Amino acid sequence: MSKELSSQYNPRETEEKIYRLWMESGFFNPDNLPRRTKGAFVVSVPPPNITGSLHMGHALNAIIQDILIRKKRMEGYKTLWVPGTDHAGIATQNVVEKDLKKQGLSRHDLGREKFLEKIWEWKEKYGDIILGQFKKLGVSMDWSHTRFTMDEKYQKAVVEAFLHYHKKGLLYRAEKVINWCTRCQTSLSDLEIEYKEEKTKLYYIKYPLVQNQEEENKERRYIVVATTRPETMLGDSAVAVHPSDTRYKNLIGKRVILPVQNREIPIIADEEIDENFGTGVVKVTPAHDLLDARIGEKNNLPIYKVIGPLGKMTEEAGSLCVGLKVAECREKVTEELARQNLIEKIEEYTHNVAVCYRCGGVIEPLPSLQWFLKMEELAKKAIEAVEKGEINFYPKHWEKAYFDWLKNIRDWNISRQIWWGHRFPVFYCGKKLEMKSTEAGIQNFVVADKKPASCPFCNECEMAQETDVLDTWFSSALWPFAILGWPEKTKDLEAYYPNHVLSTARDIINLWVARMIYSGLEFTDQTPFTDVIIHATVLTKDGKRMSKSLGTGVDPMDLIEKYGADATRFGIIWQNMGTQDMHWSEEHVMAGKKFANKLWNMARFVMIKTENLTEIPADITVVAFDDTARAFYEKLNCLTSEISKKIDDYEFGHALHLLYEFVWHEFADTYIEYAKNHDVKENLILLRYGLIQCITVLHPFMPFITEEIYNTMCKDDAPLIIKKWPF
Repeated sequence: MSKELSSQYNPRETEEKIYRLWMESGFFNPDNLPRRTKGAFVVSVPPPNITGSLHMGHALNAIIQDILIRKKRMEGYKTLWVPGTDHAGIATQNVVEKDLKKQGLSRHDLGREKFLEKIWEWKEKYGDIILGQFKKLGVSMDWSHTRFTMDEKYQKAVVEAFLHYHKKGLLYRAEKVINWCTRCQTSLSDLEIEYKEEKTKLYYIKYPLVQNQEEENKERRYIVVATTRPETMLGDSAVAVHPSDTRYKNLIGKRVILPVQNREIPIIADEEIDENFGTGVVKVTPAHDLLDARIGEKNNLPIYKVIGPLGKMTEEAGSLCVGLKVAECREKVTEELARQNLIEKIEEYTHNVAVCYRCGGVIEPLPSLQWFLKMEELAKKAIEAVEKGEINFYPKHWEKAYFDWLKNIRDWNISRQIWWGHRFPVFYCGKKLEMKSTEAGIQNFVVADKKPASCPFCNECEMAQETDVLDTWFSSALWPFAILGWPEKTKDLEAYYPNHVLSTARDIINLWVARMIYSGLEFTDQTPFTDVIIHATVLTKDGKRMSKSLGTGVDPMDLIEKYGADATRFGIIWQNMGTQDMHWSEEHVMAGKKFANKLWNMARFVMIKTENLTEIPADITVVAFDDTARAFYEKLNCLTSEISKKIDDYEFGHALHLLYEFVWHEFADTYIEYAKNHDVKENLILLRYGLIQCITVLHPFMPFITEEIYNTMCKDDAPLIIKKWPF
């Protein structure tokens, strides 16, 4: 390090140098830290997808975690911050498939093994991009602990979890109506679908009442059903009304003729029917609607599968529409209904349509044979942990979203019909492979950590492994303890589990946070962490969603290139004031750059002014300050105390605002100006002391410039990263 600061602050030069210093020091690794007196403090990064690059949400979350880790490290804790990435099953497979498409190929052209080789090549080339970008941001993760959710050891953890659930009787296979993406050709859980507003039509269709012999000569009577999907009526098993709807009480138990298909179906009553929708009469299609599936099961209705997995109509749809796409079938059915004079009216209608969270394709509910995890017992544990205060949400109101989902939870569909991911440790008899069923008397599979040497069913064949892979979130749910070596009883697991703080986004409270909580309780008998920080969502200045595809995204790497990492960190945290949404403004990053330059010039002045200062007392309280200096000293102590509390309370933006105001106005504008005209030894001592205290508490927020200033001023000391926290 140089003995004095250069005349101008150069972020790029400084940041590269300082990060290299930190890496060489080894202090990101808790085992290399000087003697620790306060135990462990552990944070594990929400593992970003290997398909991604750093976006503003990632940056905000990483800075929050870095602030916590840096402060705790300086307080004397043995800090571990584990980095890593997620294999992100569907997302990664889609990206690689798109890349293949440019070459005129599909995954089926390659076959499973060759396609997976391509994905591993992708991972090696692009998988760690975001981790490198984290380094540019200045995060102090322990890179020696970097994990990937498809690592060999991590795969063992996933298998162990599956075997545990199976042994406990919580896993089962069944044909149920699930969310099916016709584009990705896989099932999705309820949490993996999104909703987009769509303008469509509401069709009012006349279902003729079945007439007895006495009524045959009377005028034909109808019951009018309102639906947005006339194509699915081909699979209707009933029409339903609310039992208290006085308009239709006399019709419950009677029958109607299903138009186009011309089969008789009953009129039933069910309390789940919304009597305010349309006419209050709805069609019940158990094979192609999740609510209808429940109603169908309660009323023992037959199931007609009229839409297939490719999004085309099946033979059960009838000759009019078989083989047509859904949209084509809708047109054909409405034409036929109009021809029979069975459409009462058509209204313009706006509603939310379920789409795949990855490809944006329309979701088709349809029956499919899938693996499910029973959730009632697991959910109960997760609910109790938060109710008892073993886990706390910040802000607290996010507990409601957590409870709402867990208290109304359905069994989790954990199987995905893709190739990239954790294979099920399930092996089928090769001769009976076609009988992948749960029918009575059929038991043609075994669950094991490796393929059996011989088939226990036929004693002849080589057993075939289940082709489905596990939902990405099944493996991610194990993250806090799997990254530390579980299921083995490793030294890391003993020393660093449970974690302490999880910081994440609100959109994965149920996808990930809840699942980690009940997984931790199930496999370790401990909560995986104690505090959950739900950080703000970063929106554009006018409140729109940030998106690269929409042209509304902001790349943090561009900001770092333009202003430096410290200024970028400053600008992001400055706007993080505890609100649910954060409306982004680059002006605050510009302000961060000005603040960095201000701090640099302050440091240069203080270092020049105090370069000949000797005999600095170890205990500054013995120095006989004048009234002005004493007042500044007391304000400085109050500041360090308040900053410490604000960070501990997760009020990061508020802490930075306090620091900014003090450094710029109390220190620079007031005390430095005073010291210029009152350069007695006591004031010079306080100048130096005040600067060191300020850069120390500012370090978690702006680590690069503060480290550079400290190492230049105190070149014979250990780096600022491990300096004792002042309060």
